[in-house]
Amino acid sequence: MPDLLDASPYDALLLLSFGGPEGPDDVVPFLENVTRGRGIPTERLKEVGSHYFLFGGVSPINDQNRALLDALRKDFAEHGLDLPVYWGNRNWDPYLTDTLREMVRDGRRRILVLATSAYASYSGCRQYRENLADALAALEAEGLDLPRVDKLRHFFNHPGFLEPMVDGVLRSLAELPEEVRDGAHIAFSTHSIPTSAADTSGPVEDHGDGGAYVRQHLDVAGLIADAVRERTGVDHPWRLVYQSRSGAPHIPWLEPDICDHLEERHAAGVPAVVIAPIGFVSDHMEVLYDLDTEAADKARELGLPMSRSATVGDDPRFAAAIRELITERAATERGQEIAPCFLGSLGASHDLCPVGCCPARASRPAAAGADSPYA
Repeated sequence: MPDLLDASPYDALLLLSFGGPEGPDDVVPFLENVTRGRGIPTERLKEVGSHYFLFGGVSPINDQNRALLDALRKDFAEHGLDLPVYWGNRNWDPYLTDTLREMVRDGRRRILVLATSAYASYSGCRQYRENLADALAALEAEGLDLPRVDKLRHFFNHPGFLEPMVDGVLRSLAELPEEVRDGAHIAFSTHSIPTSAADTSGPVEDHGDGGAYVRQHLDVAGLIADAVRERTGVDHPWRLVYQSRSGAPHIPWLEPDICDHLEERHAAGVPAVVIAPIGFVSDHMEVLYDLDTEAADKARELGLPMSRSATVGDDPRFAAAIRELITERAATERGQEIAPCFLGSLGASHDLCPVGCCPARASRPAAAGADSPYA
């Protein structure tokens, strides 16, 4: 048996994700949850949800989270980390509030949260913290004793997140025809967000053009490109690009769009492209539709050889990274000095989101941060 790792003072881990429909009848109710309060009519939601119907009304994200849960539990058991793992979603069953209620009734008092987003942004961090505050408020209204909830730091530059993506790009390059492989361009893709949200992402000192969101992605892209060069001897050109834009067309969002980028690179004479979705933890709907459907169709239309690399998903190295982040944070909470694990120039992200980090358009309570009403 392995020596037991110490997770104290924490007594549970909560995997917090976005959620997704698991059948055609779920699509519109799911989108109503996602867009609640925006007054979007049902007919428009059916149009927005058309890409879900192409896949039988099922988003793969829930099954991918189940696979990650299995990977985490397996890794914890193999390495002697006695920490139960729960799962809750923002927008679909199992809902976050229901899961937190279950955790409280199971006697969990100090909870660590793993959000399935690696980078700093409002939608990738603070909005999850707002959802946690909403759930805690609901439990408080029910008269339940509230647990203390902390969130794991951003893991964008942890080796266990980066190394599977490096291997994915190498496999994708190997899939290209040999005559175009060395000249292939790498398009590192992530979710587009409004430029105003990007500019205010991260702590206040990181605010500015693109904020922490863009800087963190550029750091990851550069690390992967450097690793690919070291292992292949080929210096592939690359660029950070964006996908999955939504919202009013008059509001500026991060660009270039992946399909526009493919057109531009083809016109410039690039012989092939590898798309690396570094902004996503798993191959969920936005990867399957925006990259494997729309971008792949665009590449075929252009006659441009294209390969798409995998996300980290339930890779054992990613599960190990989460274990390391847990024991790192637990040691810090116990007052021990510990060197955080990271690669690149940006250093390890903060444990506690400071005041002014990734601010919302309208002020709302957010848990697991310096401004949390549930300290």
